[in-house]
Amino acid sequence: MPLSLISRVFLDIVTIVFTDRLSHQDRLEPTSTLSLTAEERTQIALRSYSDQGLPIALKLARGTILQEGDWLRASTGELIQILAKKESVFTITSLFPLALLQAAYHLGNRRIPLEIATTHLRILPDNRVRQLLEHQGLTITEEVAPFQPETYI
Repeated sequence: MPLSLISRVFLDIVTIVFTDRLSHQDRLEPTSTLSLTAEERTQIALRSYSDQGLPIALKLARGTILQEGDWLRASTGELIQILAKKESVFTITSLFPLALLQAAYHLGNRRIPLEIATTHLRILPDNRVRQLLEHQGLTITEEVAPFQPETYI
């Protein structure tokens, strides 16, 4: 058997499968943590490794969008806490709160995933959008930070 096939079979045998999303509860002790990008937190089926190196799989209900701090449980009882992984983002700021509000409105109309805070907005890097925002007088800073876009209800 090729090594990659042996590795896959072994991975299938020892993988912890998380299927249940728990409501936010106090004082839980996670078995491990899982850092995911914003895009990965929208996937209902995912194979990965926990931050501690354990092979895991997610098999979640359709429509599930994970957020930082969410808890998942495996049928075997293990708990894992979801963390927002740092990724490349554009942070948008302005001296004028109205300018940020207007930018949020226009970015939302374009269906661009957007994190909204009182002092800034965040989007995934897009140079075309960056030019539009700079043309409106907004300041764009490239950063590596957790990205937590608003979710649609």
